[in-house]
Amino acid sequence: MDLQLEPTSYVVAVSGGVDSLALLHLLYAQSWAARQAGQPAPRLIVAHYDHGIREDSVADRQFVQAVAKAYGLPFVYDEGKLGPGASEAEARNARYAFLRHVHKASSTRAIITAHHQDDALETAILNLIRGTGRRGLTALRSHQDLHRPLLDVPKQQLIDYAQAKGLRWREDSTNRDETYLRNYIRHRILPRFDEAGRQRLWAILRSQQVTNRAIDNALINALHQQSQTGVLDRVWFNHLPHSVAKEVLAAWLRARGIRGFDSKSLERLVVAAKIAQPGKQFPVPGGYQLHIGSQRLALVGSER
Repeated sequence: MDLQLEPTSYVVAVSGGVDSLALLHLLYAQSWAARQAGQPAPRLIVAHYDHGIREDSVADRQFVQAVAKAYGLPFVYDEGKLGPGASEAEARNARYAFLRHVHKASSTRAIITAHHQDDALETAILNLIRGTGRRGLTALRSHQDLHRPLLDVPKQQLIDYAQAKGLRWREDSTNRDETYLRNYIRHRILPRFDEAGRQRLWAILRSQQVTNRAIDNALINALHQQSQTGVLDRVWFNHLPHSVAKEVLAAWLRARGIRGFDSKSLERLVVAAKIAQPGKQFPVPGGYQLHIGSQRLALVGSER
């Protein structure tokens, strides 16, 4: 595994598990090799978030802090108080809020996480069960300020690497709790794929990623052809097939920085856009309202 980073600064999310410890070792080894060769090296900030879900989670923080100290890397952390009943979504949202805060405060190039191929496969199956649509199949990917360089790497390869390098790590006991749907998929569904089946599924997801990019680009181009920025021609919108109208509205909301909608709320908004009387308004996540006009659709409210 060869992870090549530009010689700038990054926030590395480290939980204390084998995935993030292998990632940190890989990145540290690259940085060290560059310095030894007298070349500019990536600068790493180790970031750890304690969700406050397990009683022993403070030991994870202490462990990661000790690893960062051994590597001579700056370490930052925060403690949440989510409690043992917290959902996966609550934990994820709190963790990323912390990481983005560190990223912004430290003016780094990007956040780096240790998500790997198994995570991507689990996420695709999870979102397929939830009915999140085409984008849910490729939800786990890299972005401009969020890098996931291990997505092509199976978890077992990371375990092999960690063992070969003599790394130690901590096991999160909640990862065995199959009341969480992701854990059920991890322990009951994904292992039923043999290697050939696993690679076929991965190839399908990679192909879907290409298709999704093409569809998203087409949607953005369609939005750019609207006569006013931030406004949709309602007559044009009402003539779209229902499934296409949902894709257009979702792309329109995302272009306005709105992310917190699900398939049900999207369905509700599309129906409202097509049949509601002019002058009506319907709530949109993020404090907005969808205003229904006779000729256009517009977002009003707490725009920034």
